[in-house]
Amino acid sequence: MKKSVLCIAASMAALPMLSHADSPYFSLKDGDGFKRFSVSVGALHVMPQGKAQPFHVDTSVKNGETAKVGDISIDAVKANMDPAMDPNISTWFVGLLDKLGTSTLPAGLSGTAEINGLQSWDNQGTGLEADDVTTLGIMTNYFFTDNISLEMKAGIPPEVDLNGKGKIYAPFAAIATPELGIIDLPEIAMKNSLLITDLEAYGPAASARAWTPAAEIQYHFGKTGVNKFRPYVGLGVMYAYFNELEMNPQIEKDLIAAGHMIANIKEGNAGASLEGKPSKANPKVDLEATDAFAPVATVGFTYDFNDKWFAVGSVSYAHLQNETTITVTDATHGELIKSKADIEVNPILAYAGIGMRF
Repeated sequence: MKKSVLCIAASMAALPMLSHADSPYFSLKDGDGFKRFSVSVGALHVMPQGKAQPFHVDTSVKNGETAKVGDISIDAVKANMDPAMDPNISTWFVGLLDKLGTSTLPAGLSGTAEINGLQSWDNQGTGLEADDVTTLGIMTNYFFTDNISLEMKAGIPPEVDLNGKGKIYAPFAAIATPELGIIDLPEIAMKNSLLITDLEAYGPAASARAWTPAAEIQYHFGKTGVNKFRPYVGLGVMYAYFNELEMNPQIEKDLIAAGHMIANIKEGNAGASLEGKPSKANPKVDLEATDAFAPVATVGFTYDFNDKWFAVGSVSYAHLQNETTITVTDATHGELIKSKADIEVNPILAYAGIGMRF
């Protein structure tokens, strides 16, 4: 009798293991026979969290550089006089010419100007911010053990809009010395913030195609064949590469005009710079973005439909920042303007897909 009871008890104890081994869900034993490879595809939604960082601008006009003014309209002289300047004979003379209906101060009278402010400056309140984007994600895993895997994240590189923030101004200042034959005229102080472009006025300021592969070591909780729902965590690195960079045509046009402004000063026509007249130069605009590496962390889960097919969802965060450089150059004058800004991307990446193990 005791033997029979022990046999029945042993049989009942073994029943769960036998039924699990023959389960239609997984024909695997606990912890044995896990599949080492998996791949999934799904929707990858990227939500950048970074804030716009200010543009820093350098030009080829050094502080204290002296240039001929050339022909300049009376209106341009009046519009760019320093409001804090006390009136003198020179300003009176300009006012007299204006009252007499003279529209232009000729090169023979305008003299020279010592220019400041254009060598280097920061544009606070400006910058670029990456927009949200959705693309097709592809995730592949190689499992070293049932719990530890190496995941490679990839996908179709999306085109990302870069939205501009703020207006870029050039802090122009000059001391102009008019000429009137043998008479030494007093200096005219000039000071103005010259609008270069409005980064928010024309839609996205630029766009780029983003390649952001990543690799992670992940830890998966639970066991194959036991837990359908298995949460996991991961830590790794992302590489970001940007190409097909394009600038908004209207902003590019504004930057070409700024290139003419600098070229006019270099060519001895500083007055034409204040009037927005074209120079003899042929400015070209180029946009570049640096590559970057970023740490990435992930929390996610898988849900097994059977031993082959599963659903997956995850949320990742990458601390990603790169630098954008805009240059305006000319074959004769070389580099006229260089402007740089950091782009804080810092994206949250939400992924949902269907996968297969093999």
